[in-house]
Amino acid sequence: MAVLKAPPKQPKTTVVQLRLDHDTRERLTKYAEFLESSPSYVVTEALKLVCNKDKEFQAWLSGQHTRTAEPSTKGESFQPELK
Repeated sequence: MAVLKAPPKQPKTTVVQLRLDHDTRERLTKYAEFLESSPSYVVTEALKLVCNKDKEFQAWLSGQHTRTAEPSTKGESFQPELK
């Protein structure tokens, strides 16, 4: 039996490029600092929270709509179209 436990497996990640206004970028950076984490972690967790809490989105997902823009390889860049 090992003395140390193996570290948890890191989830596969993908690169997403987005533009933020200066104030939002500053708040993201400060919030990550507050949590002692990375801005990437903050964005990931915030998106999970919003998607899980949005009942209308959940209904939309369970309907006929499916995810169409899911990168298939690690490190693949994805640029969402924001309107």
